[in-house]
Amino acid sequence: MKFNRDGRRRIFNWVVAGLCFLCVIAALVPLLSIIYTAFVNGARVLSFNFLVAPLSFGVCAPNVSCYGGIGPALAATLIVVGVASAMSLPAGILAGIYLSEYGKHPLGRSISFFTDVMTGSPSIVVGLFVYAMFVYFDRAIAFSALSGSVALAVIMIPIVTRTTEEGLRLVPNTLREGAYALGIPRYRTVLQVVLSSGRGVVITGAILAVMRAAGEVAPLLLTAFWSDRGFTGLTQPAGLLGPLIFMDATSPSPALVATAWGASLILILLMLGISLTARIALRKRFG
Repeated sequence: MKFNRDGRRRIFNWVVAGLCFLCVIAALVPLLSIIYTAFVNGARVLSFNFLVAPLSFGVCAPNVSCYGGIGPALAATLIVVGVASAMSLPAGILAGIYLSEYGKHPLGRSISFFTDVMTGSPSIVVGLFVYAMFVYFDRAIAFSALSGSVALAVIMIPIVTRTTEEGLRLVPNTLREGAYALGIPRYRTVLQVVLSSGRGVVITGAILAVMRAAGEVAPLLLTAFWSDRGFTGLTQPAGLLGPLIFMDATSPSPALVATAWGASLILILLMLGISLTARIALRKRFG
């Protein structure tokens, strides 16, 4: 009887492990397919000139010499996403700390609920809201890099807040109690013990938010709009990689479609580089 029970447990364990492995494969297949397709279609246009050359919107024959570059759009994407990150990451992390450590009351639960609602809100609705807000206060900068940064920040804050909150709640209470027993004030316990223990999740949430912002298109069409010169100032329209990919991919020109694939591959490699750099730096800093 004992052998049969142990045998059933082993069989059940193998079945569950096999199902988990199949689920991992099912999740990796679409991701690897996207990366492979972008690499196959975009690698042939990659070059240093492609990264720094100005944008090209002419219809021309499908040859390498006719491909335009993405230099202005790449620079504008880095600037606008950087400004959005400067606005959203501190606010999101502080909000997550508040909800995790101090928000165990009706107000905190209400904030957490609305954070979940904002996380699932369509990005185009966020863009429309920011556009209406800027039109109300200052119509002159309704279409500008600043309004685009604000729209991306609104999208990023709920993601960072939610991941920070969940990550800090996974920190064992024994660490907090040990710090309190040593006479460490609560604010130092939160910043130096709790936040340090959950730093991996916090950084992961920040990276996910940056990736989400870098690939957005709909809110930028309503806020940053478009500029062939990329970034010309916070109060001027800006052309980013997301809208560039959207416009080039829908073009009848094979050269512009190839440019869209190249820009897509650069965007994927950029986000992958940011993720790997952050994780390597975190491992070297904290072991």
